[in-house]
Amino acid sequence: MRLTLFTDYTLRTLIYLAVQPDRLVTIGDIAEAYGISTNHLMKVVHQLATAGDVVTVRGQHGGLRLARRAHEINLGAVVRRTEAEFNIVPCFGSEQDCAIRPECVLAGVLDEALRAFLTVLDGRTLADLVAPRAALAQLLRLEETVVR
Repeated sequence: MRLTLFTDYTLRTLIYLAVQPDRLVTIGDIAEAYGISTNHLMKVVHQLATAGDVVTVRGQHGGLRLARRAHEINLGAVVRRTEAEFNIVPCFGSEQDCAIRPECVLAGVLDEALRAFLTVLDGRTLADLVAPRAALAQLLRLEETVVR
């Protein structure tokens, strides 16, 4: 299983915001910290705001922050929302003809594995990802006074 870059950037954005929940940050701050494109992050932030995970503030001193506490943001819900489909193999979700389709056990095994993957994410929140807050802040080069 491989998650899309969109999901990766979404989770990274949430982590960045959760490390410093009381501060407005810019898309540029996040892009610089991770070395990723601001254009991609604009799409990520728009989706996060639409979903109610992030609040955006316009203006010269604007930015974004978490709309809810980190322990209220479920990772399973975030991943389900950001992944367009979970077709692990090409024959999933298609009418592709396959010689063994009527007796295929692989599809059931992979579906079970996917459900297990999502079950693990359902049991975790953003707060779990930022438990080493001080270490993450240091790695992201955030000011110590910002991180509590």
